[in-house]
Parts: sequence; C-alpha cells; structure tokens
Amino acid sequence: MWQTSRGLRLQSALNALTSIVAVGLDFAFIAATKLAIDIATGRYQGLTLRWAACFLVAIMVCRLLLSFGSRWIAAILGVRSQNLMQLRLFRHIMQCEWKGLEQRHSGDVLNRLERDVKDVTDVITDTVPSVLGVLVRFCGAFVFLYSMDPILACVLIFIAPIFFGLSKIYIRRMRRITREIRSTDSQIQSILQESIQHRVVLKTLEQCDTMVNHLDEAQQTLRERIKERTLFSSTSAMLLTAGFSLGYLVAFLWGASRLQQGTITYGTMLAFIQLVGQIQGPFREMTRYIPIVINSLTASERLMELQETPLETVGDPVRFSQSVGIRLCNVSFAYDTSGSPILSDFSYDFLPGSTTAVLGETGAGKTTLIRLVLALLKPDKGSIQFYDETGRSVLASPQTRCNLVYVPQGNTLFSGTIRDNLLLGNPEASDEDMRQVLKTACADFVLDRPEGLDTPCGELGAGLSEGQAQRIAIARALLRKGNILLLDEATSALDSDTERQLLQNLHNRVSARQTVICVTHRPAVVEYCTQELKLN
Repeated sequence: MWQTSRGLRLQSALNALTSIVAVGLDFAFIAATKLAIDIATGRYQGLTLRWAACFLVAIMVCRLLLSFGSRWIAAILGVRSQNLMQLRLFRHIMQCEWKGLEQRHSGDVLNRLERDVKDVTDVITDTVPSVLGVLVRFCGAFVFLYSMDPILACVLIFIAPIFFGLSKIYIRRMRRITREIRSTDSQIQSILQESIQHRVVLKTLEQCDTMVNHLDEAQQTLRERIKERTLFSSTSAMLLTAGFSLGYLVAFLWGASRLQQGTITYGTMLAFIQLVGQIQGPFREMTRYIPIVINSLTASERLMELQETPLETVGDPVRFSQSVGIRLCNVSFAYDTSGSPILSDFSYDFLPGSTTAVLGETGAGKTTLIRLVLALLKPDKGSIQFYDETGRSVLASPQTRCNLVYVPQGNTLFSGTIRDNLLLGNPEASDEDMRQVLKTACADFVLDRPEGLDTPCGELGAGLSEGQAQRIAIARALLRKGNILLLDEATSALDSDTERQLLQNLHNRVSARQTVICVTHRPAVVEYCTQELKLN
C-alpha cells in the first residue's frame, strides 16, 4: 500500500490535514459552547455573551470554509489519483510477459483495473486520512474529558479493548465474504463482456437464453453473498450501537448526578455530553471504515496478483541492417509443465532472404513457433538466434522484436478510423505511404470511400467484412520497418482471386534481403515459398 501510494501522498496529506483541523474546530466549538453557557448562567465573569457568540460564529465560518476546501481537494485531486494508479498498472500489464497474463480472463483484468483501483485509491486518499483524524479526535476528546472528570473518561475508554477484540473476529470473516463477492463480480463482468462481443455467434447458435441464465445464476450468487455480508455487518453494528447507547446513558446519568450535587456547571454538563459523543464517535466511524478497509485489502491483493506478473526484459532494440535468419537449436516448449511438450528438441534454420511455408495440422505448434520467434514465449530448453550473413548473432528477446513485421490471424483492428489503425504500424507514416501499403494489401477500396483514410470503423472492424479487415491489418503491418515478415494465416478470410493478387503484390514488394515466414493451410501461399517446414 505504501509503494502504491506514490503520487497519491499529496492528496492523502492534504486530506489528513483537513481532518485534523476539523477535529480542532470541533473541540473549539465545544469549549466555546461551554463558555457561552457559563457566561449566561453567571458562572464565568471574564467575558460578555457577545464575545462568546462571536467565537461560535467564527468557528462555524471556519467549519464551512474547511468543508468547501476539502470538497475542492477531493474533486481536483481525486480523479487524478485514480487515473495515476490505473495508468501505472495499465503500463505494467502492457509491458509484462505475455504468458503471465493470458491465463486471466480479460473481463477479470478490466474489473481489477476499474473497481479495485478505485477501492485502493479511495482508501489511500480518503479513508486513511479520515482514520488519522478519528484517532486524533479520540485522543483529544479523552484528554479533554479526563481534565474535567478522570473517572468518567476511564469508564468510557474501557470499551476500546472490547471493540478491538471483537473487530479481529469481524475482520477475518468479512475478508472471506468480500473476496468471494469480488470474484463473483469479476465473473459477471466476464459473462457480460464475452456475450456482447460474441452476440452474433450466440444468435446463430440460438443460445442467447443460455448466457442470460448464466448471468442470472452469477447474479443470484452475488446477491446471496451480499445478503450474508449485510446480515453479518448489520448484526455487528446493532450490537455495537447498543454498547454505545449504554455508554451514553452512563455518561448522562453520571453528569446529571454531579449536576444535582452542584459539583459541575451546566456548561460542564453540556461539554460532558458532547465529549462522550466525541469519544464514541471514533468507534462508530471505525465500524464504517472497517468494511472499506477490508474491501481495499481484498482489492490490493487482487492488484498485487497483476503486479506479480513479471515484466519483459528491458534494453535497447537490437536492430539488423542486413538480411536476417532465425536459427532454432534443440528447442523444447510446453505451456504446462505437467503436460506434453508442443515442441520437443526442435531445430530448424530460416535462412536469410528465404520464404518459408510452415505447414501442419491444428495443434502441431505453428502459432507457438511464431510466438517463440516473437519472444512472447521463452523456450524451456534450447535457443532461438537471430543472425545475419556477417556472422552477427543474438538470442531472441523483446529487443529483437524490432526486426519483425507480424500479421496475426483473425480480425485485429481497433475502434477509430482506418488512419488510426494504420498509424499503429508506423506513427510517422505519410498519407502517401498509407496509400501505397493499402494498394499492396489489396485494400485500396478504402481510398474509394467518401472519407478515405478517415473512414471510421467500430470495435474489431465493425462496418467492414472479415476479408476487408484482414487486408487493412496486412497494410498496417507493411508500414512497419523490419527484415522479417511473419504471416500467421494472414489470407484465411480472402477469396482465391484476391489472395493470389495479394501474394503477387507481396512478392513484388518483398526485397531480396527480407525473410518471410508464412503459417498457412492455403496451397496458393505455398506456391510463393522457397522452402517448406511441416510440423507433426
């Protein structure tokens, strides 16, 4: 939590300061009230009632100004703090190893980035300063009351060890229930996200009601767990309130008896009642803060799970200026250490300037091979080397990724405009560069549209056919500078005529120094390759 608070400590300190000042103003108001009553009853002769009234008005004005200032701090710095933490975690996720995160559902990750980040930010910037103010209020009220009546102060403070003893049992059970609630909440978001994203599939399979039922079951589970938490917390709060009421009654009767005996003034009696509230108030506040803190602890654990995903190695890009080959030496890899390996003692040499078709049945390891070359995965055994004709050789790593131009299978467009998508391949590309690659990728239909490069497209290329989206994705990759072109079923959505024209354009565009690796099932692609690799 302390490490996470980097960048949030300014708001936390300001909120803590306003909380402490508010406590001081409350005690000043109690003292001013006592003074006013003692003056009115003739028990204090030093000042007039007018001066006491001025003190009360001044304190109330300060309270209003402080309330305005605290709201202003929360409004200005609150969103900034949440955005800062979210940005930091998002950067970590984008830079972490691929294998570490792909096992989590994207809906669960998004739930953590949104809900859990907000919970942790709130507790750092708001709850912790408020708890500090509560502790100051408690200590100040006890000292104030002790100076007036030591016996009553000690009687009221007796509730503290009982409170903290019971809270330990309360926290343990609440953490378990809260963890279950957050897991179910993530499950609900995952169902919503997948169902909306694949609603066409669900419609064609006539299984929309099935997903509705899944959502209803998850929501019912969430309701049951929230009901359990509410019942437990409400019962605990009721018992605690009964204890507070008993304490208040003791203080009131104690003060009334002292007042009857004439040992205290009316002002002191009123101060007694107010200070009892100031002592019991922190415990009431704790009953409100404990669920918040428990929720934030659960959220912190979930965010720590994301942060535990190791980052990729950082370093300067290792760029080759000449034709590059890729040599795999005795490579073994398995996604699960307990399962059978996808590749076992696999060796192959993609020669510099060659065009290789990677063939094989589904599950033979073609996509895994591409991920290893991209350094998204690390081999369990063996090595993958990038080399050129001068004898220079380096191991595959995130730093060698700058030499690769990758076109994945499927629809990989982002929402925005076609220009936005193309610029992801090369942010410095000119309009002429974009027009050239669109023609090479047989995607020049974009140029015939009224808005041209600024034609909008929705999520996953909504508004475009699968073949059109795939060609734009190829054009985006061609804008990237690299000596190795990786095509993973890049023409799977194209008709045969468009595929042949695209392959011919690529053949004409690819220079003699560029190495091409094509994962494919299409015979037309194999015809343009100089060598074949068949995986069993």
